[in-house]
Amino acid sequence: MGKERNKVTGNLGEKLAFQYFKLQKYEILETNYTTKLGEIDLIVKQSGILIFVEVKTRSTTEFGLPREAVTSYKQHKIRLVATEYLKKNGLLNAICRFDVVEVLDGKIEHITNAF
Repeated sequence: MGKERNKVTGNLGEKLAFQYFKLQKYEILETNYTTKLGEIDLIVKQSGILIFVEVKTRSTTEFGLPREAVTSYKQHKIRLVATEYLKKNGLLNAICRFDVVEVLDGKIEHITNAF
Protein backbone atom coordinates (compact mmCIF):
# COMPACT_ATOMS: atom_id res chain seq x y z
CA MET A 1 0.00 0.00 0.00
CA GLY A 2 2.90 2.40 0.74
CA LYS A 3 4.32 2.38 -2.80
CA GLU A 4 0.88 2.95 -4.28
CA ARG A 5 0.27 5.89 -1.95
CA ASN A 6 3.71 7.33 -2.80
CA LYS A 7 2.89 7.11 -6.52
CA VAL A 8 -0.42 8.92 -5.99
CA THR A 9 1.34 11.61 -3.92
CA GLY A 10 4.05 11.97 -6.56
CA ASN A 11 1.52 12.27 -9.38
CA LEU A 12 -0.35 14.95 -7.47
CA GLY A 13 2.88 16.90 -6.95
CA GLU A 14 3.73 16.68 -10.64
CA LYS A 15 0.26 17.97 -11.57
CA LEU A 16 0.64 20.89 -9.17
CA ALA A 17 4.08 21.68 -10.60
CA PHE A 18 2.68 21.52 -14.15
CA GLN A 19 -0.08 23.98 -13.22
CA TYR A 20 2.45 26.23 -11.48
CA PHE A 21 4.64 26.48 -14.59
CA LYS A 22 1.62 27.12 -16.83
CA LEU A 23 0.44 29.93 -14.56
CA GLN A 24 3.95 31.41 -14.55
CA LYS A 25 3.87 31.44 -18.39
CA TYR A 26 6.64 28.87 -18.91
CA GLU A 27 6.50 26.94 -22.17
CA ILE A 28 6.00 23.28 -21.26
CA LEU A 29 7.98 21.09 -23.65
CA GLU A 30 7.80 17.66 -22.03
CA THR A 31 6.20 15.87 -19.11
CA ASN A 32 7.67 12.65 -17.76
CA TYR A 33 10.39 12.52 -20.42
CA THR A 34 11.65 8.94 -20.19
CA THR A 35 14.62 7.10 -21.63
CA LYS A 36 16.30 3.84 -20.71
CA LEU A 37 18.59 5.94 -18.49
CA GLY A 38 15.82 7.49 -16.41
CA GLU A 39 13.15 10.17 -16.32
CA ILE A 40 12.84 13.93 -16.06
CA ASP A 41 9.54 15.07 -14.59
CA LEU A 42 9.20 18.30 -16.59
CA ILE A 43 11.14 20.08 -19.30
CA VAL A 44 10.11 23.70 -19.62
CA LYS A 45 11.42 26.83 -21.27
CA GLN A 46 11.40 30.47 -20.23
CA SER A 47 13.26 33.43 -21.70
CA GLY A 48 15.30 31.14 -23.95
CA ILE A 49 16.48 28.96 -21.05
CA LEU A 50 15.77 25.24 -21.16
CA ILE A 51 14.90 24.00 -17.67
CA PHE A 52 14.98 20.40 -16.51
CA VAL A 53 12.72 20.04 -13.49
CA GLU A 54 12.68 17.37 -10.80
CA VAL A 55 9.50 17.36 -8.70
CA LYS A 56 9.61 15.93 -5.19
CA THR A 57 6.47 15.64 -3.12
CA ARG A 58 5.81 14.75 0.50
CA SER A 59 2.86 15.21 2.79
CA THR A 60 5.02 15.58 5.93
CA THR A 61 8.64 16.19 6.89
CA GLU A 62 8.82 12.92 8.82
CA PHE A 63 11.49 11.67 6.41
CA GLY A 64 12.99 15.10 5.67
CA LEU A 65 12.23 17.80 3.15
CA PRO A 66 11.28 16.70 -0.37
CA ARG A 67 14.32 18.51 -1.84
CA GLU A 68 16.61 16.29 0.25
CA ALA A 69 15.50 13.32 -1.86
CA VAL A 70 17.31 14.79 -4.88
CA THR A 71 20.56 13.05 -4.04
CA SER A 72 23.81 13.36 -5.96
CA TYR A 73 23.00 10.02 -7.61
CA LYS A 74 19.58 11.34 -8.71
CA GLN A 75 21.21 14.54 -9.99
CA HIS A 76 23.68 12.48 -12.02
CA LYS A 77 20.84 10.44 -13.59
CA ILE A 78 18.91 13.62 -14.45
CA ARG A 79 22.02 15.10 -16.09
CA LEU A 80 22.44 11.95 -18.20
CA VAL A 81 18.82 12.04 -19.37
CA ALA A 82 19.07 15.79 -20.02
CA THR A 83 22.19 15.28 -22.14
CA GLU A 84 20.37 12.62 -24.14
CA TYR A 85 17.43 15.01 -24.66
CA LEU A 86 19.77 17.78 -25.81
CA LYS A 87 21.55 15.49 -28.26
CA LYS A 88 18.31 14.04 -29.64
CA ASN A 89 16.87 17.50 -30.23
CA GLY A 90 20.01 19.20 -31.56
CA LEU A 91 20.18 21.52 -28.56
CA LEU A 92 23.70 20.91 -27.27
CA ASN A 93 24.40 24.67 -27.34
CA ALA A 94 21.22 25.58 -25.45
CA ILE A 95 21.38 27.49 -22.18
CA CYS A 96 20.11 25.07 -19.53
CA ARG A 97 19.54 24.79 -15.83
CA PHE A 98 18.27 22.24 -13.36
CA ASP A 99 15.46 23.18 -10.99
CA VAL A 100 13.67 21.34 -8.22
CA VAL A 101 10.03 21.83 -7.35
CA GLU A 102 9.34 20.85 -3.78
CA VAL A 103 5.72 20.11 -2.93
CA LEU A 104 5.13 19.80 0.79
CA ASP A 105 1.60 19.38 2.07
CA GLY A 106 0.25 20.95 -1.14
CA LYS A 107 2.55 24.01 -1.01
CA ILE A 108 5.01 24.58 -3.85
CA GLU A 109 8.54 25.89 -3.58
CA HIS A 110 10.41 26.38 -6.86
CA ILE A 111 14.17 26.09 -6.37
CA THR A 112 15.98 27.51 -9.39
CA ASN A 113 19.50 26.39 -10.26
CA ALA A 114 19.14 23.64 -7.67
CA PHE A 115 22.17 21.74 -8.98
